[in-house]
Amino acid sequence: MKEVQLLFLCTQNAARSQMAEGLARTLAPQGVTVFSAGTTPTSVHPLAVRTLAEMGIDISRHCSKSVNDFMGQRFDLVITLCDHARQSCPIFPGAPNAIHWNLEDPARPELMEAERVTAFRQCAKHIKQLVDDLFHRGYLDAFLKEQRNLDAVLSALPQGILCHDLNRRIFIFSKGAENLTGLSAAEVMGRDCHDIFRPLLCGDHCLCRPFQGKTSDLSERSYQTVYRNQSGVRKSFDVTVVPLKDEIGTPTGAMVSLMDRTRVESLERELEQAASFCGIVGQDHGMQVVYDLIRDVAGSDASVVITGESGTGKELVANAIHQESLRRDRLFVPVNCGALPEGTLESELFGHVKGAFTGAIRDKKGRFELADKGTLFLDEVSELKPALQVKLLRVLQEGTFEPVGSEHTIKVDVRIISATNKNLNDLVQKGLFREDLYYRLAVFPLELPPLRVRKNDIPLLAGHFLDHIREKSGRLGLRLSHEALEVLMSFDWPGNVRQLQNAIQYASIKCRAVDIEIQHLPPEIAAAFPLAPSPIPEKRDGRGKPGRKPKLDFASVENVLIKSGGNKSKAARLLQVGRATLYQFIHRNSALKRLTE
Repeated sequence: MKEVQLLFLCTQNAARSQMAEGLARTLAPQGVTVFSAGTTPTSVHPLAVRTLAEMGIDISRHCSKSVNDFMGQRFDLVITLCDHARQSCPIFPGAPNAIHWNLEDPARPELMEAERVTAFRQCAKHIKQLVDDLFHRGYLDAFLKEQRNLDAVLSALPQGILCHDLNRRIFIFSKGAENLTGLSAAEVMGRDCHDIFRPLLCGDHCLCRPFQGKTSDLSERSYQTVYRNQSGVRKSFDVTVVPLKDEIGTPTGAMVSLMDRTRVESLERELEQAASFCGIVGQDHGMQVVYDLIRDVAGSDASVVITGESGTGKELVANAIHQESLRRDRLFVPVNCGALPEGTLESELFGHVKGAFTGAIRDKKGRFELADKGTLFLDEVSELKPALQVKLLRVLQEGTFEPVGSEHTIKVDVRIISATNKNLNDLVQKGLFREDLYYRLAVFPLELPPLRVRKNDIPLLAGHFLDHIREKSGRLGLRLSHEALEVLMSFDWPGNVRQLQNAIQYASIKCRAVDIEIQHLPPEIAAAFPLAPSPIPEKRDGRGKPGRKPKLDFASVENVLIKSGGNKSKAARLLQVGRATLYQFIHRNSALKRLTE
């Protein structure tokens, strides 16, 4: 048998635990080590010494210890000897079995001296019987076997399991957790998980926040997160957090399960099936390349400049880089350089002191100071005026700046991500943007594809925006008709994803039924695909030449729809017209609609 460690624990009066330790050391089989502690220990009680001396056991040299002295130690069994100790017993590393022997306090103040002597003798006799049963009737072996089985199960699980108490002290850290994180149980056991994992594994999902006086809404939660080990290797985890509670439902901590999805994520990218990434929706090959670039650059602190047309989602990409980085526990601070006047922008970026200018009635922190240890996103960076370009360059070079009106220098550690829909290199050639600043900002350039070159993402994006509308409005049946989707697929989207989002919002407002049709789309989109003219008889002009025939006529469409069994795509091919043209014609003629239903 490997060495076994037991702890006896009682509260303010430590006499019971002191006697239990003395008796257990006498009766314990070889290989069992015994300790005792009090939650608020006192010196050895004289009657405890006298009582055990009568039984031939000397505890006169016993030193009282606090439970805090053992918080980092692993025990195989913890035995509480009073209700207060049971209720306040901490969870030790490895989560050992904790059993309770409810012994009356022999030092109760209401007892007379003779009664107290009798109470100590009875208590010692009771403890001796319980200790003897524990060691010699198989109870200790049963507890140890249960603990070994739990350890074996945890070691066999491929996912990582860690558990912590309400103070976030880790008491279980499985082999799977060691393999996934690169940390050993010895390194983390008994420590605050927020001190170990930077950035935090839990992020905004930490269950310990509600524990601060509010425990009624605790529930299981699942999410995905990114972890980089000490060597910088990136892993993607599926995380499940479950609150731990005692037998009466009081929260005692949390269990965290980590499942490595890095390989799955890699396969999804290879198969181009990853429909979204950090809030960015898209599975087109061009977007998969963007996702890979985000992962590549997120592990460093290199400055990134994101280029792309308006509406392509540059801020989403900047935020994704931040969320994938080691700075994700700190603030992501965006500022639009083109939306504010130069004087206001300087104050916005660097802050100001009271009295620096008219209206500066108090000191104000700038975005750089707010983003310290985090990420600052400069949108429309090409709009920065020359004076501000100089100040920005200094921050990038030295990490220091002065607030407006101040002589005090502030040092910050900020990662800069910038974005523009203009060609910065062209602006440099024209003398409108500093070359040295350009090279500082564009350490890692990242270009976003416009929506018109990734049209396969349009149904995905439209569905994503409709999901949000359905959730907010309660119109659960709202959907896009095939004809409306065909028009969306055919449009060039000069305003990119933002324009598509606005179009879906507009159509959902205009549509009062379930199906969003072509006529519900914004005028500039519907106008790009005018409704086909109604069938009219063939006319001749004054010179006897035939007039222009409509592209489609009722009889031809009806005949082809019958032949195709109502398949509109097949009918469009037979008629040699675009699907949008055919869909609009059918929409104008209710008699034809019935053939497609």
